[in-house]
Amino acid sequence: MEEKTYVSIHELDAKSIVGATDVEADIPRDLPLRKWLYAWLLDPHIEGNYQQFIDKWVSILIVVNLFALLFEQVPAIFEPNAHLFHYFDIFSVVVFTLEYFLRFYVAPDDPDFAGKRSARASYLFSPFAIIDFLAIAPFYLKFLGIPLDLRFLRFLRLLRILKLFRIIVPAYHDFVKANEGRTLRQKVHALVFPGKFGGKLQELFDGFIALCVLLSVFAVIMESVQSVSYMLNIQFVILDAVMVGIFTMEYFMRMYSCVEEPGFKGAVGGRIKQGTTVSTFIDFLAILPFFLEGLLHHVLDLRFLRVFRLTRLLKLTRGNDATITLVKVLSREWPIISASAFIMILLVIMTASLGFLFEHEAQPDKYENIPTTIYWAVITLASIGYGDIYPVTPIGRAMTVVMAFAGIGIFAIPAAILASAFSDELVKEREVLKADLYDIMKDGKISTDELEFIRAEAKRLHLSVEEVSALVRQIQQELERESNFADMPIHQIAAKPELAVEHYKTLLSNIRQLGMLMDPAEFERLRAANSRLSPDEVELWKKIRG
Repeated sequence: MEEKTYVSIHELDAKSIVGATDVEADIPRDLPLRKWLYAWLLDPHIEGNYQQFIDKWVSILIVVNLFALLFEQVPAIFEPNAHLFHYFDIFSVVVFTLEYFLRFYVAPDDPDFAGKRSARASYLFSPFAIIDFLAIAPFYLKFLGIPLDLRFLRFLRLLRILKLFRIIVPAYHDFVKANEGRTLRQKVHALVFPGKFGGKLQELFDGFIALCVLLSVFAVIMESVQSVSYMLNIQFVILDAVMVGIFTMEYFMRMYSCVEEPGFKGAVGGRIKQGTTVSTFIDFLAILPFFLEGLLHHVLDLRFLRVFRLTRLLKLTRGNDATITLVKVLSREWPIISASAFIMILLVIMTASLGFLFEHEAQPDKYENIPTTIYWAVITLASIGYGDIYPVTPIGRAMTVVMAFAGIGIFAIPAAILASAFSDELVKEREVLKADLYDIMKDGKISTDELEFIRAEAKRLHLSVEEVSALVRQIQQELERESNFADMPIHQIAAKPELAVEHYKTLLSNIRQLGMLMDPAEFERLRAANSRLSPDEVELWKKIRG
């Protein structure tokens, strides 16, 4: 059994909770230049340096280079913009060259080469260095005028994509180490579902799927432009087939490994439950049009299904914190939102009926019937007024003015409700985090598992270092006050006004947290049923809750 390690709450600070990416690296300023450069730019083991930032943007540049190379094969795109492609290639080569010589210069400080007889020579003949060299070689070969086949040069430029392995390989090794001794299904689960066994490789997998989604949706949008579709028809077909293959593989990986998720146990029942979840159903819709069109195109004209490929964009909502919070808000505020929606529908129908009554005789072609007039009522109440339909009678115009003013208030109600509820939900989640942190810290120590949980929650709620630090200090102070009051009878606290004030503040804070964390409707139901609180106590409770 793995032994847990603990940290004292007095050693707990913002840096230990927020993690490496949110704090500045602690690197001595008096280091030699070479060591200083390696520490700040390339050392993956120093928290808060620029190593992850550099890897991220170099990876983006590599991907953009791949697309640039593909578009160079389309004369209609390349020929008018050849100078832009050339400038971009120069920029890419400059960046990759700087990276190559930087790694060559700091090789004696890189642990992979530091122990070798000649660190720089060892670096030059390492697989990654060879890939880095091949990524820039085509440009310099062309610059020096060395005659080489154009297809060979393009092949060498295509090798730039291999530079991504500098990021993928370490992540893969960490993944293998973390999942040592686990089954294949557990490893697949760790790769496609967020968890402690996935590590960096799972994040890269999610990023790759997100990139595929964006690329696929962009292709669907551009395919609707006739001139672009004419030039890139074959490329669009191939791209869609590749994307569907990737999304299909991801779908079956999720269905295969979902039984490892809590609440989805069972070879059949668990997978049926997973398949009916919103996120997995969206994954299914993302690939369905391709297979239906391929299998049934000779029976039915299913080209209209292509527009449903845009549902792939919904795949980006999986695990998105804002989406999860919005769903909670809609679920909690649905009775109020539905009531306001009913009022809006009622007002639209009444307005459309009156508009038809007053304007039909004057404009029978535009106010033909009530269903047609509903369109005019909606755009008028929403204060848009496109101008394609408008009243001409005096009473119709007077009614339009009243409707415009009413619409400002009526249509703003749901937006105000959602904005307020969204803000309240964020405050509530932060109070929940505070309560969890309080429970974890009250025993005077915190385990590594608890620290990882708090770190993940702080990241999910987008708490800054200052906010986390203030929260930790506040809880530490509350725990210290409670420890002072724990063994003191109330009359001794009352005898010292300064202690009484602190005790009162602590009690008020606890009551506010209680009000934020509990269900208000359930509290009101129990209070009314049991009559345990007097009217004055209820009023005080409401004031303290704010």
